[in-house]
Amino acid sequence: MAETRAKLAEVDPVWARVVREAEEAVDTEPLLGGMVHYSILHYPTLEKALAFRISLKLANGEMSEQILREICDEAYEADPDIAAAARADIVAVHDRDPACHRYLQPILFFKGFQAIQAYRIGNWLWRQGRADMAYFFQMRSSEVFGIDIHPAARIGRGIMIDHAHSIVIGETAVVGDNVSMLHSVTLGGTGKEEEDRHPKIGNGVLIGAGAKVLGNIRVGDCSRIAAGSVVLNEVPECTTVAGVPARIVGEAGCAQPSISMDQLLRDADKV
Repeated sequence: MAETRAKLAEVDPVWARVVREAEEAVDTEPLLGGMVHYSILHYPTLEKALAFRISLKLANGEMSEQILREICDEAYEADPDIAAAARADIVAVHDRDPACHRYLQPILFFKGFQAIQAYRIGNWLWRQGRADMAYFFQMRSSEVFGIDIHPAARIGRGIMIDHAHSIVIGETAVVGDNVSMLHSVTLGGTGKEEEDRHPKIGNGVLIGAGAKVLGNIRVGDCSRIAAGSVVLNEVPECTTVAGVPARIVGEAGCAQPSISMDQLLRDADKV
């Protein structure tokens, strides 16, 4: 068993750490033993555990857990990038959220992480031409997690959504890698256009709580959007914008705002 665990840690260190933390959680809180076993320890891979977790959360009287789990298993088998992105998301949440102390937490308890993983399955369905099933995933994610992400949106790896309530990401939105956003963020359109109408968020961007980014505009790499801002115009890379409507108030303040999670606007930032 020790040899098997060592090989597992070498091949998939994220999953190996999740399993180790799950075993520790059972020892620490035996009353959660059943939940942890059937959510984590019962499965040989992260993919199988995520398929169970997503299907358990999204199942209802209209769609059984078994059917949803088969869909998730199919998606993970067909596109390994989905699970690779999930691993990057786990690490991102752990590294950026001070309330997250274990890799285990996002899988079991954090609805932002769970909603992103449900979106990733819905996006795979959308790309397979299975729009109606993708819409079901979107609908149930909105009902269960309070997060509404269109399955056609394109979202990168290493995503951290802190607190994760009332997030809206529109159909033609693009979110780059290593992006962090807080609750009540909207990446929305304007007017009634049916073409490319949603924001394009670059890599390493930090979006503060309650910020609204509207229209087919680009937010440059490694920029910051202050909490409560309404962004209607392009945001240059490595800058900070704030206000209603948002304007440039200074530089981003660091090389990777989404990782530092520093949301304070200091005098030195202002122009």
